[in-house]
Amino acid sequence: MRPFQFITHSNSRFNYVEGAKQALEGGCRWIQLRMKNKSDSEIEEAASLLKPLCSAYGATFILNDRVDLALKVKADGVHLGKSDTDAAEARKLAGASFIIGGTANTFNDIVALANKGVDYIGLGPYQFTSTKEKLSPILGLDGYRDIANRCKQAGIELPIVAIGGITRRTFPPFLKRAYRALPYRRPSFRLPTP
Repeated sequence: MRPFQFITHSNSRFNYVEGAKQALEGGCRWIQLRMKNKSDSEIEEAASLLKPLCSAYGATFILNDRVDLALKVKADGVHLGKSDTDAAEARKLAGASFIIGGTANTFNDIVALANKGVDYIGLGPYQFTSTKEKLSPILGLDGYRDIANRCKQAGIELPIVAIGGITRRTFPPFLKRAYRALPYRRPSFRLPTP
């Protein structure tokens, strides 16, 4: 699994696809298309542009929330939030080779998702983020360390992706402190210039 995942968003400078393209150009090889409160047709349109772009860069393409749409647009996988389709049900629908990620905020969330056969965990939020409407409790560096240690003690070896509030400002301290506890080697990666 690739150690960095870019989760799309839009702002006054770029739309979902443009932001993902910047991340790909910056070296990211794992893109999650996340378009909350958008219609199926808007999501499919963005996916139709992102899928070939990800393929051109050799990147993994994940769709947020919707197993049905992820299968329809031929994404590599789906990321399921806490209130989305059950991960075990998604696995039945999508099959063994489809990547399924799940959102967690606690060690118990991770245990439940591991038992349902997810391929990776999106753990967070690391810090405050305005991109999430119903924000779970913020974990911070200490929360990540604690959960990573508990996973290690329990023999849970699922890859963990830190999510929520990861920015150019918060990223270096995370790499320096919390990242050491996560089950990855330090990658080479540069953030795109804003």
